[in-house]
Amino acid sequence: MIQRLSLNQITTENWGLEEAIKGCERYEISHISIWRHKLQAFGLTETKALLRDTGVNVSSLCRGGMFPAETISERKANIEDNKWAIEEAAELGTDVLVLVCGGMSSHNLSESRKWVREGMEQIVPFAEEHGVKLGIEPLHPMYAADRSVITTLGEANALKQRIGSEQVGVVVDVFHVWWDVNLYEEIQRADGSILGFHVSDWKVPLPDVFKARAMMGDGVIDIPRIRAAVEKSGYGGPIEVEIINQHIWDQREDETLQVMKDRFLKYV
Repeated sequence: MIQRLSLNQITTENWGLEEAIKGCERYEISHISIWRHKLQAFGLTETKALLRDTGVNVSSLCRGGMFPAETISERKANIEDNKWAIEEAAELGTDVLVLVCGGMSSHNLSESRKWVREGMEQIVPFAEEHGVKLGIEPLHPMYAADRSVITTLGEANALKQRIGSEQVGVVVDVFHVWWDVNLYEEIQRADGSILGFHVSDWKVPLPDVFKARAMMGDGVIDIPRIRAAVEKSGYGGPIEVEIINQHIWDQREDETLQVMKDRFLKYV
């Protein structure tokens, strides 16, 4: 069993949750990061039973966030969905809900960032009640319009600081942050509040904007250096392999898991 390796479920997108959990058991992968739509398709009760039977642990639930919206009613609905996600995370036995904060709404970047902060402030007390921490995951700036207006680890750290709750932390995903000139300073600044670490690689040229991530070792990211910095700042939890790539999705999932294990040991 590779104790710190976690399969982020989107890496095997064509598998349902039952297949993914059993795949982790078969390949001795200790953790899985579960995506909510897969959880809801399989069932929360069924998932808990299968996790218990296989001994696979949940590293995080993905995702909460998506706070910005044009109307008050839409923003309220997003808050309720985040509360539901917090309850799901608590039921699954993970204390980390990953937040993909949401893209720009109403062509107003600053307003959208304000809605992210306000949305998080509204769900923090609910997260505290359920023992779930909120991990702000900054995404690469190319996703600011549609996925996250929080685009650097510096922004994520500043948002955490402004909210001022120990229930909030950050998630470091190498694909999204490797290019940042301030990365290592910001990792140090996040000392004690890193809630997750995600790995993949940046292949040149990118094959796609959304389905862009490559298997570790196929790109330019210095993953070991980033890992060392993250661990120096206090993170010793699961390391999620999160790869969104059509070629990898199209190959046999068992092949993906075997390559993932081999590359994790060699390049992470």
